[in-house]
Amino acid sequence: MTRLNTNQWLALVLGLLAAAYLAMAWQIPSFPLPRPVDSDLFPKVLGGALLLLSVLLFFEKPAPLAGADEIDHEANQGPLLLTPWARVVITALAIAAYALLLVPMGFVLASTLLCVGLTAYYGYRRHGVNLATSLGVVLVLYLTMTRVMDVYLPTGVLPF
Repeated sequence: MTRLNTNQWLALVLGLLAAAYLAMAWQIPSFPLPRPVDSDLFPKVLGGALLLLSVLLFFEKPAPLAGADEIDHEANQGPLLLTPWARVVITALAIAAYALLLVPMGFVLASTLLCVGLTAYYGYRRHGVNLATSLGVVLVLYLTMTRVMDVYLPTGVLPF
């Protein structure tokens, strides 16, 4: 028997989480009024997608990485804000700030700020393209959720 690589271990953990999430999604009761999209559809689709992606990750053939056994000391020697652990902490803080600002600023502004801010922090320097792409994706998500699925999202300072 061969040993499992990192992707396969991660796929197993994600697959178990997806299965548990799907089991909980099937426990959501149906809404009494007939609606085209019920409240249990989104969790079921999300759990199914996560389960499918974990299966694909499990069977993905890992590419050999040149120098994978060597530790990159230069990654930890750079500026403090660009070290790997600082990136994890800053991303977690950005998500926490997003959660706090979602209602006062609204979904569109808070989500656009999160996308633009994190992509700029991670090094993408074409700010016009970054803003246009982030705003486009957020607006499509907002309009789909509010107009098609009738899900309330906070508007914040924007009038729509």
